[in-house]
Amino acid sequence: MKEITSSMAGTVLNIMVGNGDEVTAGQEVLMIESMKMEIPIESQTEGKVSEVKVNIGDFVNEGDVLLVLE
Repeated sequence: MKEITSSMAGTVLNIMVGNGDEVTAGQEVLMIESMKMEIPIESQTEGKVSEVKVNIGDFVNEGDVLLVLE
């Protein structure tokens, strides 16, 4: 299993993928707001989303697991 983690602390604004979706390397999967800026989170690898670990509005810290890929 592969994990997609947050690169910074912020609030989850949007989740672009769901369980069962196929993602590719470089694909934007979430949007985080940090210091009034919208920061896209990209998948570093390809795979199938097996678990979305956050919800819109959640606060995340740097390094928190956002998605799990199989």
